[in-house]
Amino acid sequence: MAHLLHLDSSADVHTSRSRELTQLFAQTWLAADSTRTVTYRDLHRDPIPHLSDAGLHYATRLRSATEQPSAESEALQWQLINEVIAADVVVVGAPMYNWSLPSTLKAWIDHIHVLGTTAPFDTPDQPFAGKPVVVISSRGLVYAPGTAEESLDHTIPPLTQVLGKALGMQVEVVTDDLTLVGRIPDLDSKSTQAAEARRSSETRVLELAAQPLN
Repeated sequence: MAHLLHLDSSADVHTSRSRELTQLFAQTWLAADSTRTVTYRDLHRDPIPHLSDAGLHYATRLRSATEQPSAESEALQWQLINEVIAADVVVVGAPMYNWSLPSTLKAWIDHIHVLGTTAPFDTPDQPFAGKPVVVISSRGLVYAPGTAEESLDHTIPPLTQVLGKALGMQVEVVTDDLTLVGRIPDLDSKSTQAAEARRSSETRVLELAAQPLN
């Protein structure tokens, strides 16, 4: 029985493009096999607290004497880690907020990236290694490689660094650009380009959702 972990982080619960695309992925993935299941977390509606103690960055054996996380915070951290372990596929809605990622998503990252537990430190262990994760990012402008705004994208690079390099996951990225067209009059001339970006992102999401599990 295959299992999906579905995460949303957009504060826009009505017209969010990242929410629309993660839902498209989840619905397509689930429809492929009636035995498939999903765990859903809405990081905006039910936010994860920021780390309450610096010790949560580290496995217990690596903590200093002054780092003493509460039992409740450790239990939540292990719940989040185990949700990733239990998933065969993860899909993450990661809209660009002020050239970076929502703080709600960053709080989730901080809980699951644990040196000596999920990320290598004194051992080579990577319990998430090879797990497919689809990161879906909606952005108001265009930040693709080779564009003038490329260096201002601080959403995708940190996610690929943490999820891919540090945690060893198999990262696929889908971006949907020019989502501010229709909201900002100066972007009206880019409506055709925005429509193409929309079609392209939907096509890629459907392709990834239809891929067989490894």
